[in-house]
Amino acid sequence: MRATVIHAPHDIRVEEVPDPVVQQPTDVVLRVLRACICGSDLWAYRGESARQPGQRIGHEFLGVVEEAGAEVTGLRPGDLVVAPFVWSDGICEYCAAGLQTSCPRGGFWGSVGSDGGQGEAVRVPFADGTLVKLPADAASDDRLLTALLALSDVLGTGHHAAVGAGVTRGTTVAVVGDGAVGLCGVLAAKRLGAERIIALGRHEARTDIARTFGATDVVAERGDAAVEAVRELTGGGAHAVIEAVGTEQSMRTAVGITRDGGAIGYVGVPHGSGTGLDLSVMFDRNISLRGGVAPVRAYIPELLPDVLDGSVDPSPVFDLSVGLDGVPAGYRAMDERTALKVLVKP
Repeated sequence: MRATVIHAPHDIRVEEVPDPVVQQPTDVVLRVLRACICGSDLWAYRGESARQPGQRIGHEFLGVVEEAGAEVTGLRPGDLVVAPFVWSDGICEYCAAGLQTSCPRGGFWGSVGSDGGQGEAVRVPFADGTLVKLPADAASDDRLLTALLALSDVLGTGHHAAVGAGVTRGTTVAVVGDGAVGLCGVLAAKRLGAERIIALGRHEARTDIARTFGATDVVAERGDAAVEAVRELTGGGAHAVIEAVGTEQSMRTAVGITRDGGAIGYVGVPHGSGTGLDLSVMFDRNISLRGGVAPVRAYIPELLPDVLDGSVDPSPVFDLSVGLDGVPAGYRAMDERTALKVLVKP
């Protein structure tokens, strides 16, 4: 089969690799119908996170079960399923607590020795604990299939940030980051009943999506100017702040725009030197910090009905579509910020 591999910074290739096969009785082999490129993939692309030459890449995908191991009980060939960005056994104490990202037998797609999602097929370990079955007729609905793909990561991650920030009905929310996760954070905040949602961003195409998703205000300033603007708009800061970037500056901004007694939900993958956190400031102002890597497997059952009925539609975050051969160009487009999030149709 063909799959995307990374050889070095800025060196993404689509190559012939061995076909995946059932290795354990709890595995399935999945034929990929939709995948995508994540903003976090860019850290490997830019050389800011280490990868071995020839390592697979990609962790967001959905598809059809082609073959199932002897101990797989909940799935059968022909089933349409979505894969969270982490596989998990579904039976450990962490999985039972809804923290599948901490499963001792779990792992990330594209890690050394595992398949990546940006390919024609994937071997899925612990399929019963990992995959979520989708309605079969969704496979013939292109828009719906694209929206359902967001359940693999970006929608659940935005939801995780909103939950961590304590978004409830009537709250004022500010979102730091105008990438796909930040935009899904806007969508999640709207779904949870936020009364006012302030999106921080200066790219008009992205802030237009933010408004479509429910943002009531847009702040284009950055740094101290952004903090001042949000605090003026809100009379002291937002009750709930979503941090969806992961840089020192973005975290400083998040702390600065949080109202005393408020909370920050952080899901931006930390990178760069330092974190931007001043614990004494957070202590004095009673600001809470919650978040981290999102256990999207726990959120899919909650979010799926709203995606299926169209009341939540994250599909606009995918603004460029490519075939498998177009994946290297898709990485370049996202790196150069000419694309927000690239959809891959193998």
